[in-house]
Amino acid sequence: MKKQELAYHLHCREGDVGRYCLLPGDPGRVPMLADLLDEPREIAYNREFRVMTGSLLGRAVTVCSTGIGGPSCAIAVEELHELGADTFLRVGTCGGIDTSVMPGDLLIPTGAIRFEHTSREYAPIEFPAVPDFGVTAALVDAAERNGAPCHLGVVQCKDSFYGQHRPETMPVGDELLRLWRAWKNLGVKGSEMESAALFVISSALGCRAGAILHTVWNQEREASGQDTPPASDVSRACLVAVDALREIIRSDERHD
Repeated sequence: MKKQELAYHLHCREGDVGRYCLLPGDPGRVPMLADLLDEPREIAYNREFRVMTGSLLGRAVTVCSTGIGGPSCAIAVEELHELGADTFLRVGTCGGIDTSVMPGDLLIPTGAIRFEHTSREYAPIEFPAVPDFGVTAALVDAAERNGAPCHLGVVQCKDSFYGQHRPETMPVGDELLRLWRAWKNLGVKGSEMESAALFVISSALGCRAGAILHTVWNQEREASGQDTPPASDVSRACLVAVDALREIIRSDERHD
């Protein structure tokens, strides 16, 4: 595609985007994250992509929503990278799989199951979807500093929300249920829709990426009769993500 003055989907231009990017899925969470930065301003809002840029420790930081799923996440990361970004922190939500993961807990992926298709257009399936170690370590440290209940482990990434929640209605339901049992037996912590694409695309582009997820619900706890009240407040994940990014910026300054 011919390079344009404005990014095709994000409607941003050079100078609008910082090196560091926070990536919520929901456009409604963009102001929540931007308010944790200094002097945030809205840059653009097109389709599912809402973009605001502020600063942290004097460095430009951009918050950009990615919508739901790998395809729109890939568009955001590709266009942000073309505008100069190289560090991405996904701040999202997930459903728990492992019954130790309670609604309201934070989950920091150490890897992602590529049960989606977007990442396959960047790397063969044998290539692992793993986050940057330094970014992940910064997120873990920030969660500990903030006293946030936090789990580390593998997440499953899929393309169909209802393939997970209504597998019995799908023509391939038997296969979906078989794989779900495998994820449980392998100790997978949670399920979401974007991290696998983010991790693989970032590897392909030579960028850094990590993710922190707020657990909304755990269907396996409910299925086993355990208490699992839904938790919708994502503010703690936002605070931890910004705290982690502050440490990443400090580390970069020490090594520049």
